[in-house]
Amino acid sequence: MCWSATADLWAGLGIGAVGLASIASVRRAGDLPLAALPLLLGAHQVVEAAVWRSGGGAGPATLAWAVIALPLLAVWVPAGVLAAARPADRRLLVPLAAGLATATVLAYRLATRPVTAEIRGHTLGYVVDLPYAAPLLVGYLLATVGALLLARDRILRLLGLLTGAGAVVCALLWRTEFVSTWCALAAVVSLVLLAWIRSRA
Repeated sequence: MCWSATADLWAGLGIGAVGLASIASVRRAGDLPLAALPLLLGAHQVVEAAVWRSGGGAGPATLAWAVIALPLLAVWVPAGVLAAARPADRRLLVPLAAGLATATVLAYRLATRPVTAEIRGHTLGYVVDLPYAAPLLVGYLLATVGALLLARDRILRLLGLLTGAGAVVCALLWRTEFVSTWCALAAVVSLVLLAWIRSRA
């Protein structure tokens, strides 16, 4: 997963390939955002490999990693789940609203404050100056995990359970490296999306 530049690079390329296979299997336009999620997460791991290679710090790779991990995923996931819902499900507007609000704050902080990465043994820790970190974390998890758990599709709910359990494990084992380790786990677990998209054909 995220234990070195090489591991991140190979994981990113592998997950990206799964994303390409998912996109190629799409039969309905509304499924495309979720089908493309493994491709985004694979690219995210490749960006993290660049963070490793640069020795951490506050360079462009660190900022790119944070933009994908924080505001982009907070909107992408709930918007993708809502787009894929058939029939439309108004309950999914709640995680989308949480994602939009959370992403707005996160994007503002990334635009106005530095973000740095620190190599901590075999993990990376990212430092962002965030006010009200606990409510932001709740909003972020409601958007990313909550949207999946609220989906009517059982495979998406399974993905929500796996990513939710992964969030708990990563928070317990790697508190200061939570974001990095959880994103890596989410990338690997997104293999479930390939099965989901093929079940929609």
